[in-house]
Amino acid sequence: MADSSFDIVSKVERQEVDNALNQAVKEISQRYDFKGTNASIAWSGEKILMQANGEERVLAILDIFQTKLIKRGISLKTLDVEGDPQLSGKEYKLFASVTEGISQENAKKVAKAIRDEGPKGVKAQVQGDELRVSSKSRDDLQAVQTLLKGKDFDFAIQFVNYR
Repeated sequence: MADSSFDIVSKVERQEVDNALNQAVKEISQRYDFKGTNASIAWSGEKILMQANGEERVLAILDIFQTKLIKRGISLKTLDVEGDPQLSGKEYKLFASVTEGISQENAKKVAKAIRDEGPKGVKAQVQGDELRVSSKSRDDLQAVQTLLKGKDFDFAIQFVNYR
């Protein structure tokens, strides 16, 4: 009998992020506390630029955007906010980016957790920016998925290609 396997990935649906961003833009334009503050959120290349005339307003924009991401089922662990709001001219700016893929060191953390706490006979191997987990027993693979869901990694993971 052939081995069963699944892949552990960290991917984000770009269209869902775009939808969350558009919903945040709409809410910002309609909220009374943002009237006349030049508050905005938009894509700036591969990053998301949030700007307003006050530091607390920029943080409020970030909060609105995070709320919209959660409602769309996107983990906040994929959102990488770069520092504190910076004053640029008369406006405060804050950049954030959406991270995808599992880095080598994070893949090693996951593989170590599987080796140390997972069932015997389960193999985990790094393949680029994802991790393939294989075993002869499908029950063992499900036990690994349950184990990893219970762990609190500082990056988002999804399970794909279960076969």
